[in-house]
Amino acid sequence: MGTRAVIGRDGDVRPSRSTPPIRTVSFERGDGAAAAVLRAVRTQGPVTRDRLPQATGLSAATVNRQLQTLDRLGLVRERPDLIAPGAIGRPKVPLMLDRDRFCVIAIHIGARSTLLMVADLGGRPLQTAAMSTPSGPAGPALALIARRAAVVADSFTQRIALWAGAAVGGQVHSDGSVDHAQLGWCRAPVGQALEDELGLPVSVSPHVQAMAAAELLLAGDPNTSGVDLLFYVRETVGLATTIDGRVRDRPGNIGHLPVSAPLLTGAPQSTLQDVVGRKVFDDAVAAGADAAELLDERARVLGEMVALVRDLINPDRVVLAGQVFAEHPHGLAPVQSAFDGATSLPTIELSPPRFGARVQEGAAVVVSLGALYADPIGALQNHTA
Repeated sequence: MGTRAVIGRDGDVRPSRSTPPIRTVSFERGDGAAAAVLRAVRTQGPVTRDRLPQATGLSAATVNRQLQTLDRLGLVRERPDLIAPGAIGRPKVPLMLDRDRFCVIAIHIGARSTLLMVADLGGRPLQTAAMSTPSGPAGPALALIARRAAVVADSFTQRIALWAGAAVGGQVHSDGSVDHAQLGWCRAPVGQALEDELGLPVSVSPHVQAMAAAELLLAGDPNTSGVDLLFYVRETVGLATTIDGRVRDRPGNIGHLPVSAPLLTGAPQSTLQDVVGRKVFDDAVAAGADAAELLDERARVLGEMVALVRDLINPDRVVLAGQVFAEHPHGLAPVQSAFDGATSLPTIELSPPRFGARVQEGAAVVVSLGALYADPIGALQNHTA
């Protein structure tokens, strides 16, 4: 494991003697002044001081106070080498997020595979490894995942690891434990296993919420007003809602929704969870069903399901994430067609996630960065020695 540290109130980095409690993370853009300034530097950098008041809606004096603290903590840095020709004075010195001093450890635990990453403070993965999600009892499985994560992190011994985050399917409890039906986990101590091995503060989040947060916090879109829905369908199904720059704390459970997919399930009526996942599809093909017809049926079911939920909530944007949405040879077009035919509201365009096939990576990274982005000063100074 790389360097473990705390940030003192004077901004000095010191060895860590303890870690704060494991926490679930609340995803939001952050209303505080420090969060607003850090976000502007992170998303617009290199940016000069004189542009930050307009970018943040804060006074110049408030911006400068926040910059002094963020600079002392090592989160931002000046780039005098990027000063525009003819620019005079410190307000014209560009500022950027310091991507080189710190890192976070990010983990996505899926029903079949697990991703292990180290990322910088801008959310850029520096190292990524994959492993099959261990089967069997949760304790040994989580211990193995935590050890592998430590091995991945060990290659960045010159960086200070600030946080660890895990995005995982199933229900996440406030103590960082997880119920995951597909893995057979009940109150599996995900957060505790990571804290024990990594010695870092840990956040744990349902992965669908984290995917929505990646769209909100890492994609760099300045417009966060309105309501977004994100549907995830792979081995499991889920729904997350973002309202005016905040991901709702509780993910939506849509696996129980009734659907009609007789080719996939061999039954006239089933649930949405019954028709997703590789095994369902492979079993239907082995039983003699035509693969193209199965893909068409599944696209119809997904489009109708999305239309049903959209008509209830009437969001401004709908995002479809997960491999199942992308497996049809015509992409999202058949899902869009079924959606158009089923919705009772004016049709809207269904969108893929901004992270595309890397949506699991983005989900894991944003869990490890969520507390820092929401309250950068508090997230670091809470680790005082």
